[in-house]
Amino acid sequence: MNATTHRDDARRIAALRLRAALYACIRAFFDARGVLEVETPILGSSGNTEPNIESFCTRFSGSAGAGAPERWLRTSPEFALKRLLAGGVGDCYELGRVFRNGEAGRRHNPEFTMLEWYRVGWDHRRLVDETVELVQAALALTARSAGVVRCSYRDLFLHGVGVDPFTATLDALRAPLADVRIDGAGMTRDDWLDLLLTHRLQPAFPRGRITVVYDFPPSQAALARIRADAPPVAERFELYLGPYELANGYHELTDAFEQRARFERDNARRRERGQREMPLDEPLLGALPAMPPCAGVALGIERLLMCLAGSDEIRDVLAFDFADA
Repeated sequence: MNATTHRDDARRIAALRLRAALYACIRAFFDARGVLEVETPILGSSGNTEPNIESFCTRFSGSAGAGAPERWLRTSPEFALKRLLAGGVGDCYELGRVFRNGEAGRRHNPEFTMLEWYRVGWDHRRLVDETVELVQAALALTARSAGVVRCSYRDLFLHGVGVDPFTATLDALRAPLADVRIDGAGMTRDDWLDLLLTHRLQPAFPRGRITVVYDFPPSQAALARIRADAPPVAERFELYLGPYELANGYHELTDAFEQRARFERDNARRRERGQREMPLDEPLLGALPAMPPCAGVALGIERLLMCLAGSDEIRDVLAFDFADA
């Protein structure tokens, strides 16, 4: 065995031990709070309509009576968990593998682990507190803790780049990115806001700090409720540890008509981009009217492990990355 192979094996074993410790921490955290661990299907009959996320597709070769032959690997367990909530399961979480096509690099792997949980009767602000508590519990595994800063999406942009994300013109949004080579053809307002966040704001978050950003523009609501403020805001939050986005949470939308309209808008955007339209999750849409008021959040396990391990490479926290699988 050469020295490089020995180092790789040692890294892999250390990463597996850290992952096992984190899983035990998560399960103890939710067990103490009476949140039920559940397991839902990885293959489904619908894909993710979000234009910036691509689903893996496969086909079932068995009996036609078993259901639609075209199946999609889940990009998150969200829709199945919401169907369980509509059925009365109560507070629940799932820790499992998810898949996103085309996402491979230093910080992305097409197959990764997501933790997602839901709290009945909570809003997104209350769920922020619990998400912070979980991240602090994870940090304690490596004898660390982090300071916490909370700010609205609007205040983040006003203080960070001097523009109001709700009212600024496209020219004003482009100005702070003048030194970045960007092909802006076909880019929407939300695309420019995302670039400002990822290229100007997020990299400046201190590594030893948890940053929570809440109340997003309604155009970025995804599956969140919209609150009639002036201007209206989507009841959504994102949590960062240092410059890494770890979690994305919502005060969940339960209006099936509005959710269908959002899915259809997603598909319209996919058509404009030349992407395939995705079949809608009709079982979810049918279940939404019975889903109780709740808040939910998804957290990327590999991103959290990278922070715990002090690494900027996702391969350092995987047994085998996509290239070696």
